[in-house]
Amino acid sequence: MRLRFSQLMSFLLIFVFISGVASAQDVSDLSATLTSRTNLRAGPGVEWKILGTYDPGTPIRLDGRAPGGSWARGILPDGQVGWVLEGGLSLSPEQLATLRSVWTEDPFNLSAPAGGSAPRVPVESVPEQPAEQPPAPSAPVTVEGGISTVTTDRVNMRVNPGQTVITTVDFNVQVVVDGRNADSDWVRAMLPDGTRGWVYFTYVSLSAAEVASLPLVDGGAVVAESAPASESAEAAAPAAPSAPLVNSAPVRGFNYGGHIANLSENTANRMRQAGMSWVKRQVRYTQGQSADSVAGMINEAHANGFRILLGIVGHAGELNNGNYYGDFAAFVGGAAALGADAIEVWNEPNIDREWPAGSISPSAYTNLLREAYYAIKGANPNTLVISGAPAPTGFFGGCSANGCDDNYFVAGMASAGAANYMDCLGLHYNEGIVGPNQTSGDPRGNSSYYTRYFWGMVNTYSSAFGGARPLCFTELGYLTPSGFPPLPGGFAWAENVTIDQQAAWLDQAVSLAAGSGRVRLLIIWNVDFTEYGADPMAGYAMIRPDGSCPACDALAR
Repeated sequence: MRLRFSQLMSFLLIFVFISGVASAQDVSDLSATLTSRTNLRAGPGVEWKILGTYDPGTPIRLDGRAPGGSWARGILPDGQVGWVLEGGLSLSPEQLATLRSVWTEDPFNLSAPAGGSAPRVPVESVPEQPAEQPPAPSAPVTVEGGISTVTTDRVNMRVNPGQTVITTVDFNVQVVVDGRNADSDWVRAMLPDGTRGWVYFTYVSLSAAEVASLPLVDGGAVVAESAPASESAEAAAPAAPSAPLVNSAPVRGFNYGGHIANLSENTANRMRQAGMSWVKRQVRYTQGQSADSVAGMINEAHANGFRILLGIVGHAGELNNGNYYGDFAAFVGGAAALGADAIEVWNEPNIDREWPAGSISPSAYTNLLREAYYAIKGANPNTLVISGAPAPTGFFGGCSANGCDDNYFVAGMASAGAANYMDCLGLHYNEGIVGPNQTSGDPRGNSSYYTRYFWGMVNTYSSAFGGARPLCFTELGYLTPSGFPPLPGGFAWAENVTIDQQAAWLDQAVSLAAGSGRVRLLIIWNVDFTEYGADPMAGYAMIRPDGSCPACDALAR
């Protein structure tokens, strides 16, 4: 009897310990102070808008952290809610690890900490600085003809507000700011080499009062060759813009771009106007093909200042050939060695158009993904590996060797260990006929089905992997027949979508993805396709038959 009692007590102690650990890992209220001058941002990353800058010693109450860490969400004494780098908080890594994971759209319920209102300057910014970052920028100095200051992050310099990119300026570069636009959200700046153009106001270290003190100016972009611009350059016609510098650093934060048919000058300029920094090209691999066949695509994208995602998919009829997986892995590894910034491994492997009927299987696809991942990372560790996005469908009512609904397929991938062989989980969303901020109201039958909605897709795919991997939309688009004949029968569901809706919904989808904290990359399907037949690809295109691009205008920043 004594032995049984001791065993019972041991079990109780173990239960209490486990319960304590579980609760310790789900804390939703921690108090801290800022240990350095800190930017409060709208989301967990330096690409997010700065909501304010706060001094050391400011109290903050935290309700959670971004999945994977680095950023925590909290409220300041003035009631402002946002995200801060964890390195600037008076908490140990062990304490921060107890915070629950939260997304940007999760409700925030904590009240502001005591201590009175902390000083807050809405547009002044300081660089988030891990130890290896450059020193903090110096304070702005008034000079003849403007204000001398520095950039607070990597930023595009443009010919005019929201228009073509001249160049990309690194963090902490000295600039002279000499004017603003009427809305005071863009300022004109000059680099040390004389290059002059427009940058968004939050990317230079100026206070609201300093921005307001600048004179209203128009145009005046100049691309310097070597010497600083002369006084006469102000009146000269703007030089032809050069392509922005391609970024070769590891992919971080939120990025977006477009799937293209051809990278013509017009397409490239339209994409730059829309603020895109990525192009996607799809490659159909034939067994035995040399990776050198994709070198031209990679070099062309980089020469025009874009990163490139290659969606590489083979032929379903070859998949069961001897050593196919090894040959495919060698091809994608070769593409990575040539400089591909990201590779999507296959396309829609859950349907028999892309994977042989009778052998469709999440675990079989994961085996291919595993071999491809090791080949890619062995050739270029910085290449982003994206799992092949399944076709979004509920047609099969489950999963079998002849076809698989995408929710079952990604769940099967997770069970097969696919998280170990990818940097990002690929997904497609191309059947929306309601705005991306809606979660109900689709007029079609089965209107609650998750594939009808942007958030339905995000939540389904995030849940499948427990938030362990970010999402990459390798196709996201809205179909409209505007400018074309009526849609073919299989696509008639989009007959009433207008061109204005397409533009507005794409803009909203990019903003929601950037704000979600879950999406690493969003590729719009598509930019410039012209084929309009049984598969009306041109109906998804941003550039319309008359050459206009309402979506480019909506996305311009």
